[in-house]
Amino acid sequence: MKILFVATVPEHFEYFYLPYFEMLSAGGWEVYTACCGCETLPGCKKNYQLSISRSPLKPANIRAFFQLKRIIAENDFDIVHCNTPVGGVLARIAAVRARKKGTAVIYTAHGFHFYSGAPLAGWLVFYPIEKLLSRFTDCLVTINAEDYETAVKKLKAHKTVFIQGVGYDDAKFFKHSGDIKQRLRLENGFGSEEILLVYVAELNANKNQALLIRAMKKISARYPQTRLLLVGPDSENGKCLRLARSLGLEQKVIFTGRRDDVDRILPMCDIGVASSLREGLPVNIMESLACGLPVVASDNRGHRALVRNGENGFLVGPNDAGAFADAVLRLLDDDALYEAFSEKAAASVGANARSCIANEMKKLYEETFSACAGHHHKH
Repeated sequence: MKILFVATVPEHFEYFYLPYFEMLSAGGWEVYTACCGCETLPGCKKNYQLSISRSPLKPANIRAFFQLKRIIAENDFDIVHCNTPVGGVLARIAAVRARKKGTAVIYTAHGFHFYSGAPLAGWLVFYPIEKLLSRFTDCLVTINAEDYETAVKKLKAHKTVFIQGVGYDDAKFFKHSGDIKQRLRLENGFGSEEILLVYVAELNANKNQALLIRAMKKISARYPQTRLLLVGPDSENGKCLRLARSLGLEQKVIFTGRRDDVDRILPMCDIGVASSLREGLPVNIMESLACGLPVVASDNRGHRALVRNGENGFLVGPNDAGAFADAVLRLLDDDALYEAFSEKAAASVGANARSCIANEMKKLYEETFSACAGHHHKH
């Protein structure tokens, strides 16, 4: 059985899909990928390089569409599993003819751009596209309850399922003892008295790290030993660094860049923070909670699915730096509250463990393949 995964950038596969590639190839599947990168990932037979861009209107995407059409026509895949908004659009149109011959098309929506309270553009632009393309989708995978309800009510996919995200690696992320926490701090150059807040995310407009930097002004006035670790590549050309400098926080906000050892960073920290405007079901929050970090997060549907306000963290109105700082300070002021939240954090993400999700995904591939094999699609 042959399966093609399509996304815009290779990081998407590295972050979300590597365990599935290895699980599927171990089970006898031939796994192929298509994205803008050029290397073949572990568990994959081959990667096809596309001239695909995250910006929907780039002419390169027209070329990528024809490349995908040819790849799908030449390979006779049993399943095409597409991801990311641009990859999802191009692959589903490119697979229309193959679908008539029995290829199954799966699309994972990592957070619709249209949702309750979304900007109007999300509804005007993305909703009609998704509604149209859902007709060419055998299985639409949603990763949070709000998106699932929207998809069932408003879209036309052959089948819609809700799977709790792509899961976090429970072999790597779990609550460590205090001794290990201190050892990791020493290894990374931090003292035991420092208070470490952490956000693992690419620096970009949606992730909205500027909110955290502004909140740090108030937090560090009360607790000068606080440090904010922003872990991830910078897509904004130093904008956040300039903001930190302008607020006199360059010693308090630490930009680590992209790190491959996040499982050695989170356990040494005290509180997870998250400021994004839009989320599907964020793995970084699962990982923080699994390590026993209470999480203070902006209120959006992806965060709501994981952070239980007043139990394992706090949800704060978007873009309110004062309220964000106050929520962090509540945890720093009250050791008993912090400990209670930390216990609940680690216990709250069991269902999101990758070992559970991987079995659900395997079942989904097998069922979708069985349902589509040998019959032609009627629409």
